[in-house]
Amino acid sequence: MKKYEQVKMEIKKLIEEGDYIPDQRISSEYSLTQQFGVSRHTVRKAINDLVNEGWLYTEQGSGTFCADRNTNQPSEKTIALLTTYISNYIFPSIINGVESYLSSKGYTLLLYSTNNDLNKEKLCLENISNRGIAGLIVEPTKSNYYNPNLKYYLNLERKKIPYLMINAYYPELHPYRLTVDDELGAYMATEHLIKLGHGRIAGIFKTDDQQGVKRMQGFIKAHREYSIPILPNMILPCTTIEKDKVLNEEFMGLLNSEQRPTGLFCYNDEIALSALDVIREYGISVPDDLSIVGFDDSNLATASEVKLTTIRHPQFEMGRQAAETIIQLIENKVDGNPSIRYKPELILRNSTRKL
Repeated sequence: MKKYEQVKMEIKKLIEEGDYIPDQRISSEYSLTQQFGVSRHTVRKAINDLVNEGWLYTEQGSGTFCADRNTNQPSEKTIALLTTYISNYIFPSIINGVESYLSSKGYTLLLYSTNNDLNKEKLCLENISNRGIAGLIVEPTKSNYYNPNLKYYLNLERKKIPYLMINAYYPELHPYRLTVDDELGAYMATEHLIKLGHGRIAGIFKTDDQQGVKRMQGFIKAHREYSIPILPNMILPCTTIEKDKVLNEEFMGLLNSEQRPTGLFCYNDEIALSALDVIREYGISVPDDLSIVGFDDSNLATASEVKLTTIRHPQFEMGRQAAETIIQLIENKVDGNPSIRYKPELILRNSTRKL
């Protein structure tokens, strides 16, 4: 890549991230040569290209300014949906809920996936910011960590483009949001096992998103309220990339121990199904030897011979209501900050039994 192209990319990045706002004068050519360590000729060529492409404009005797690119973008009724995944687990149902409502109202859906990667989220947000969208629905990436991409959301606010978040949210932004009461759901799942007589209950929790942390809180709260002590090694935290290692090492270790659990609560149905694979290797019977509860009531809950007791997630309904709410925000029909939290529901199947 030529030097002037690198300078163009850096200036575009400053605009996309909101460091330069429409009609703001950008740094002088001299300042930019110092900032990027290039010649004045290189800076001038980069600026000329950006002027020709509509990113900047010049005023004789005043300097170079950031263009308001929104005025040149189409006013189509387009909504972007940014999720961690698209084609697996509960996400197709959420997406169907969004798409069905938007299409009924004449809106177009743009679909993006971060694959639960913060750098991919950044790239998606850069692309979205250049597409002339009317609104954005987001499922946050690694929502339990600080997000380095907050400036993109603040830039949307500056442009008066509404957005809302589903399943979790970035607390720094206090956004419009639709979530499940994850703590209560985990409490209900754990309480169910306790009422069946289980005193040694293990829990596997993802800790890189808010849902996992809240579900761990509900798990611990149920133990405390029923005065059931928790053995420290019964809580198995993991990140997205660590979950297979935790299942194949730490969970296997629990199954081999003298204090083997009689109950297991899993962060979601996907992990519960993976745990079932490990359990089969040890010849342990579910639910005769070990009762299992999942979370989400996904299609995986009934995908094996063991039908999972689980907590229902309102997948399609959440997607439909997110689409309805973002249109209300676009049309300024929402007063205050709508924070919708769905009450969980325990779905009983044959993966649990009385001890």
